[in-house]
Amino acid sequence: MTLPEAIAEFSPPWVSIWVTVLFFGAYVLPLGLLIWRATRMTALVTVVASLLGGIGIQVLFDQMGYVRLLGLPHIIVWVPLLFYLIPRLRRPDFPVSARVMIGVTIAVIVISLVFDINDVARYILGERTPPVTMNQG
Repeated sequence: MTLPEAIAEFSPPWVSIWVTVLFFGAYVLPLGLLIWRATRMTALVTVVASLLGGIGIQVLFDQMGYVRLLGLPHIIVWVPLLFYLIPRLRRPDFPVSARVMIGVTIAVIVISLVFDINDVARYILGERTPPVTMNQG
């Protein structure tokens, strides 16, 4: 079973919707920052961090299956990324549109980290059940 299949099989429908929002907010939207010379490095750093997190999740899934620990790669790469992105919200050399894109990306990452930190903490504290129950519908 692949990770997308596991999410579809064992998660409520809102999780699949959230994964789509997460994909666009943390992977696709930052590509828009490539438009402006001033924000190209921000785009590159954000996309690389998100890709590393995604690869880490896939590696963990391949090794352990669909467990609560899958959020750990996001925590490892996105917490430092937030420290990089937040100061860029007020950079006067960044266009307003770019700062809005960065703000949306930050919001999506923070929401995801809330879920990830909760799941990882529960795993560390001994809860080894899947992060969600079997989809009943």
